[in-house]
Amino acid sequence: MGKTPKYQQVADQLTRLIEEGAFGPGAAAPSVRKLSQQWKVSITTILKAYYLLEARGLLIPRPRSGFYVSSQLPSAPREPALSDPEPDPSTVGMRELITMIVLRDTLNPKLTQLGAAHPAQELTATRQLNRIMASAARRMGDRAGLYMAPPGNKPLRQQIVRHAVVAGCTLDADEIIITSGCGEAVSSCLQAVCRPGDTVAVESPICFDVFQYMENLGLKALEIPTHPRDGISLEALGFALENNSVQACLVISNFNNPLGSCIPDERKKALVKLLATHDIPLIENDIFGDIHFSTKRPLSAKAFDTHGLVLWCASFSKTLSPGLRVGWAAPGRYRSTVAWLKYSTSLATATLPQVAVAEFMAEGGYRKHLRRIRRVYQDRVAELRRAVIRFFPSDIRVTDPAGGYLLWIELPESIDALALYRTALDEGIAITPGHLFSTGDRYGNFIRLNAANWSDEATPAIRRLGRVIDRMSKAG
Repeated sequence: MGKTPKYQQVADQLTRLIEEGAFGPGAAAPSVRKLSQQWKVSITTILKAYYLLEARGLLIPRPRSGFYVSSQLPSAPREPALSDPEPDPSTVGMRELITMIVLRDTLNPKLTQLGAAHPAQELTATRQLNRIMASAARRMGDRAGLYMAPPGNKPLRQQIVRHAVVAGCTLDADEIIITSGCGEAVSSCLQAVCRPGDTVAVESPICFDVFQYMENLGLKALEIPTHPRDGISLEALGFALENNSVQACLVISNFNNPLGSCIPDERKKALVKLLATHDIPLIENDIFGDIHFSTKRPLSAKAFDTHGLVLWCASFSKTLSPGLRVGWAAPGRYRSTVAWLKYSTSLATATLPQVAVAEFMAEGGYRKHLRRIRRVYQDRVAELRRAVIRFFPSDIRVTDPAGGYLLWIELPESIDALALYRTALDEGIAITPGHLFSTGDRYGNFIRLNAANWSDEATPAIRRLGRVIDRMSKAG
């Protein structure tokens, strides 16, 4: 996909002007001809932009009079409040619910996919990587079929180290262990620092993958209040550490799934210091860190690690291609244990994908690819958020993330997100109910939506979903 079409750029600029109050409700929009001359674009471009704004509910056409700003502009709802999970550790048991929702519906091509946190297919680099893999296979011959035992392909580890500089990390290639995706990295790190029955402090809400790994390892979850913008509450975490036996802490430091929260760099530093005081390892999932909407990437918590207690995990699944299954861990003082766990469970990550990613990065392809997808995902998050504000009840709360591609939405208390999930399926829409993001019943009226696959064609799905929510709200 190329750059954003000119008409959409014009529409986005006009949207910002309207939202900032440059054109108040009921005001006449600039004439098509005047704006065409002023912004030096074609009349057709302006018209297409105005039609898009009409679809967004921002402009209303009046015959022989032009376009006017809607007198009922969607108002910006509040963001969700700081979460309030149960204060005691809890046993994790979510296999049945996760299996039902995630495995059954996320790959159904008949559904409008607004639930699973998959990247947009057209924004992956799969074609480029396939070409590199084909070339590498011819060049390597039989060697392409051999194992690359831990720590994995050295050129790839060297490229990861170079890229880690933008996250504030100064590492050596020997500190990196290549894994089969970020999931294996996180699971191996949990296993390296914990034993069955141990307690892990986690953000709340947090991606249900974390609960899968913990359930498999027989670990307990201690959910910590988390802010939708600033991430885990250090005050609540400090209190929890003083009053509980905690063996590890796990956070999605940059653009938490589902909240989209990003722990400010100074609070990351304080988080690392707090845990080091208690000699507690921090498992940092940084899988969304490269999809930031600002000019500078947020730092990783690993950047502040001076004791080897931060186990930094990430992958290329959200940025390059989920099917590659190429991730990594920088496990600090636990490196040898994580390397052994990798060797003793899956032995090695596939050879050709490692080689392809290394070459793609070395050629500058990854940096260029990131610049492109960041712009697109930023636009899609904004578009989905505007549609949610327009078509959902006015008393919702919705996040406004500065990276990633997920929205976390708090619905009226009378809404049961699981019932909404089932009704949405009947409407041909896949969403993710909030029940999955906690071990308790804390987010029963929340849903997560994925903006990665957003397009104007998805607008009718959000409109239908809004009508369903409105009906359920009135019935409740």
